Amino acid sequence: MLPLSSREISPAQTMLLAHKCWALVSIKTGASLCERDRVLHCKSYNCGEHSAGMDSSDIHRKKVAVIGGGLVGSLNACFLAKRNFQVDVYEAREDIRVAKSARGRSINLALSYRGRQALKAIGLEDQIVSQGIPMRARMIHSLSGKKTAIPYGTKSQYILSISRENLNKDLLNAVEKYPNVKVHFGHKLLKCSPEGGVITVLGSDKVPKDVTCDLIVGCDGAYSTVRSHLMKKPRFDYSQKYIPHGYMELTIPPKNGGYAMEPNYLHIWPRNTFMMIALPNTNKSFTCTLFMPFEEFEKLLTSRDVLDFFHKYFPDSVPLIGEQALAQDFFLLPAQAMISVKCSSFHFKSHCVLMGDAAHAIVPFFGQGMNAGFEDCLVFDELMDKFHNDLSMCLPEFSRFRIPDDHAISDLSMYNYIEMRSHVNSPLFIFQKNIERFLHAIMPSTFIPLYTMVTFSRIRYHEAVLRWHRQRKVINKGVFFFGTLIAISSAYLLIRSMSLRPLDYLRRPWDWVTNFHNTGYVSLQTPWSH
Repeated sequence: MLPLSSREISPAQTMLLAHKCWALVSIKTGASLCERDRVLHCKSYNCGEHSAGMDSSDIHRKKVAVIGGGLVGSLNACFLAKRNFQVDVYEAREDIRVAKSARGRSINLALSYRGRQALKAIGLEDQIVSQGIPMRARMIHSLSGKKTAIPYGTKSQYILSISRENLNKDLLNAVEKYPNVKVHFGHKLLKCSPEGGVITVLGSDKVPKDVTCDLIVGCDGAYSTVRSHLMKKPRFDYSQKYIPHGYMELTIPPKNGGYAMEPNYLHIWPRNTFMMIALPNTNKSFTCTLFMPFEEFEKLLTSRDVLDFFHKYFPDSVPLIGEQALAQDFFLLPAQAMISVKCSSFHFKSHCVLMGDAAHAIVPFFGQGMNAGFEDCLVFDELMDKFHNDLSMCLPEFSRFRIPDDHAISDLSMYNYIEMRSHVNSPLFIFQKNIERFLHAIMPSTFIPLYTMVTFSRIRYHEAVLRWHRQRKVINKGVFFFGTLIAISSAYLLIRSMSLRPLDYLRRPWDWVTNFHNTGYVSLQTPWSH
């Protein structure tokens, strides 16, 4: 047999090999079918345009515009860049890595399994995890100052306290390592026309610029401009709800060079209608967040009002924060609002898709806002693999798959606020949690607590809710059965412990019936009256 370099290859074999090569290249680049035909035509007739070989950089790559350079936007850019798409990220704010002060939310983040899996897929998990602080349980601070720990799961399970700002910086650094990605800071989206794949952005030169792309990815937050344009399309459903509670951030500074409280816990001060939480930072401080109805915030008008309020409801936190710092920091910024957003669908044809808060802004009480947004990116990437970068197939499936899950976690987040501020004070709640942990320990694959399903697995959110309801029914029936059994047993033992005469007294009505049957008249005499 002749060496490969010496063999004659027929035109038909050439075309077959070219088709196979193109199939591999198109999966990586997302090149179109018409581009394939043009290239193969040139190859078969030795056109000069492609005679030097078929390099992926010479092939038309899908152009993607990611609107928003926050957490979800920058992570999404990494996923899309790995597919060799040409990605442009448009962020309205200035670069937070060089900004003197970062605007926007600063609530600490709780990174859990779903978010970690997304970071792992782009090779960032170890780097980000190394910067987090493990939190293995809730630490409940009662009004009397007593502390009670409620574990999140098993000893090996924990969530991570992460700085939002540092995570965003790390993701932006990762984005800029891809040569096919460009980040445009200070570029505000003015208009979005998904039908034609055209966006209009306004940069620092204040001159509107039209940009054409194959895909628009809206990652521009709860007040999404991309979503506002999709809302004008037929059959696009949208709802939003502001909860009556706001939030305000305070700080517990380090104490003697270390943490002022136990660092590996999420500290909670539950007070029924409001609460305060504290998450540890790497600089040995704690970021405290006070969640409370706006009407309660409005009652605190002076420093004296604030100090009296904290001495009454959070007495053990006052020496940790410091009276002077508390009186000053409380009035630095007004209480911030929290919004919940639901919409359907998450896409428009094959040209536009929403992810993260743009698709499903949720309140922060289950610690899943970022994790759900990161899982959006991961699910979309998995679907792109499944459908070989075919956007016309991938986008509708993404909406179908994610909408029930993201709506479910939105509802769960609302529920968890009630649990955190009120239920954790209840002995019955603690008892129920202990039952759940016991059942999970003896039947780990059959019975899984809701928090474990949501935080330490990738069980779909809506499936976790359905499973949780079934498990609650089983627990409630079990508690009712054992409660009834205990009540009957107690009654039996009580009767057995009574003297003989009271027992005979209980049998007296039956003796009356028997005597009437035998004699024809009723005797009111008791067995012991003779």
